[in-house]
Amino acid sequence: MSSAVETLLSLFVGYLLGSVPFGLILTRLTGGGDLRAIGSGNIGATNVLRTGKKGVAAATLLLDLGKGLAAVLIARHLWPDNEAFAALGAVLGHCFPVWLRFKGGKGVATMMGISLGLAWPIGLAYAVVWLGVLFASRISSLGGMSAAVAAPVAALVLGYTTYVPVLGLLALLVLFLHRENIGRLRAGTEPKVGSKK
Repeated sequence: MSSAVETLLSLFVGYLLGSVPFGLILTRLTGGGDLRAIGSGNIGATNVLRTGKKGVAAATLLLDLGKGLAAVLIARHLWPDNEAFAALGAVLGHCFPVWLRFKGGKGVATMMGISLGLAWPIGLAYAVVWLGVLFASRISSLGGMSAAVAAPVAALVLGYTTYVPVLGLLALLVLFLHRENIGRLRAGTEPKVGSKK
């Protein structure tokens, strides 16, 4: 099989896994209705938390993380040296799922999953920054954006330079998808975790 075909397959499998909207599915299965009509309309764990279902939000977080991790591990097993493309596909799938007219989540949990899959030290750095900033600020978006930016920096510092380009690209995507949050942060109106929007 040619390297180009393996690359495309890695992207495709990553995208398919990433595009599974676990937040939307779990919220509906547990009687929460259409998640897109709640809070920010986002399909990620933070918006699921706004339904008041903490268990469902936690499950969404783990599953969104897990699909990113799975995409990388599958690609590494089937098409070695193409896991970065699977990682890219997984986050793109989560953010732009074809099933939801390309309106998905913001990629934070899935990016942590792919970071863990690419190299666990990168994933650990991601988690430490995400949780550290989240607990210090109680602002979900700030924690997620900080972690996304930390991933390519950690890859560079820790010697995983092969993954710096894809992680850097995904960090820019996460920041772009949080542009409204950035505006609210600058205005001092970004809601904190546990506060009523």
